[in-house]
Amino acid sequence: MTAPSEPRRAAGAEPALLTDLVVITGFSGAGKSTAMQFFEDAGYFCVDNLPPEMLRSLAELFMHEGSKVERAAVVSDVRGGEPFEHLAEILEELEEAGVQPRILFLEADIQTLLTRFKETRRRHPLAVGGSVASGIAEERDLLQPLRERADWVIDTTGLDAGVLRRKLADQVLPTEAPARMAVTFTSFGHKHGPPRDADLAFDVRFLPNPHYETDLRPLTGLDDRVVAYINRGGELDQLYEHLEPLLDYLLPQYVREGKAHLVVAIGCTGGRHRSVAIAEHLASLYRRRDGYLVEVAHRDVDRSPGRR
Repeated sequence: MTAPSEPRRAAGAEPALLTDLVVITGFSGAGKSTAMQFFEDAGYFCVDNLPPEMLRSLAELFMHEGSKVERAAVVSDVRGGEPFEHLAEILEELEEAGVQPRILFLEADIQTLLTRFKETRRRHPLAVGGSVASGIAEERDLLQPLRERADWVIDTTGLDAGVLRRKLADQVLPTEAPARMAVTFTSFGHKHGPPRDADLAFDVRFLPNPHYETDLRPLTGLDDRVVAYINRGGELDQLYEHLEPLLDYLLPQYVREGKAHLVVAIGCTGGRHRSVAIAEHLASLYRRRDGYLVEVAHRDVDRSPGRR
């Protein structure tokens, strides 16, 4: 479904201080937590598992003079219990008050939902004493009225968190919303496969490899001795002389495009030494820059170093 570029208001209503309210709902296991994290990174005030009857009070609080909350996102789903059935009428009341929430509905096919619950070993909120499948079926009946009035319906089947965030940035985030782009610098080992959610990937296997040094092999790129070995001939400094200006150019371009989350992947052979050191360096560098929310992740750092 196509969403308006700006939240709509009831005709003749006074403009509210709250300029955008997004209600995130949908199937349990369909990615609502990822969506909420996306909006939080985009500068929204976020509330998870908000009972429907509290949505009205929260919106009134944000619309009160003196409130500094202009954009908010709330997750309201079947965890709220029986009152969840009244969410639709509460949304209508908010429209009459001058704010029309934008509704984001997330769904996935039943096999994907079953797999996700199996992987997380969590109980479905409607499967008390029953199967997950029966809980999903009951949830579908409760959610159908909200699905029909949603501004966006996104099927997350086959989507990982990174792809879902990109879809939200492209389809949901208002173009005028000020946001700091979330940047994740992640290290990985080529021998363990490429990262599936990388937007930019750099291969650093040309740098000196600490794996061949017996005393350095058990260490990681978090250790200063490993960093010093990689830079023993100044190769690491030379890399940064080229890589940092490139990222200084690229990152603002993605911000201008409206991208909410960028994954920069650094790959070496095993993902324990060179890539880890470089990801840490870049994360430290860009944490000091305005306009970015920086995270660092090391996919393969805990794998056994093995022998060659």
